[in-house]
Amino acid sequence: MTAELGFVHRFEPGGSRATLLVLHGTGGNEHDLIGLARELAPAAKLLSPRGKVLENGAPRFFRRLAMGVFDEADLKAQAADLARFVKEAAERYGFDAGRVYALGYSNGANIAAALMLLHPEALAGGALLRPVLPLEPPALPDLSGKAAFLAAGNRDPWAPGERVEALASWLERAGAEVELRWQDAGHELHPQELEAAQAWLARHLDG
Repeated sequence: MTAELGFVHRFEPGGSRATLLVLHGTGGNEHDLIGLARELAPAAKLLSPRGKVLENGAPRFFRRLAMGVFDEADLKAQAADLARFVKEAAERYGFDAGRVYALGYSNGANIAAALMLLHPEALAGGALLRPVLPLEPPALPDLSGKAAFLAAGNRDPWAPGERVEALASWLERAGAEVELRWQDAGHELHPQELEAAQAWLARHLDG
């Protein structure tokens, strides 16, 4: 663990050409999803930052004004800072900045979606677990050649179906290849969708 490059973070080497940007949910940290990331992508390099915004002491990647209401100004600023971090981390650790995929859950999935929409150069794609459309970008980005796996729960009170569908629509209109998978679940994750995410990552990380 290190606080270099502006984020407390953890970097794990791997034999793959690809790097997973591992993004925790609200209240998590740079260690929370390392085990899951290693299970889903055994050979990938792992870059796991801790969100810098605190909500009642719980780390997040951007502020929210109320449940489901995001502070868009802060979201844009934090997404820009995270994009900078990924670029500088690629130089620091010697990984390919063009082969970075996100693995994000909840708040982490939403900042990953914001990266794709606002800073498309930062990610080649991502597996986003329980995401919503975090904001409407000012212009349609060019996501041609990029891909996203969205894992949604049809009983998820934190990620309403229409906001999940809106994210998929924006990504598709921007040219991304999108796989949207619905699970009969709430905000919790199930083994079947993690298996699907693992298969998706296996196809894309070194494809």
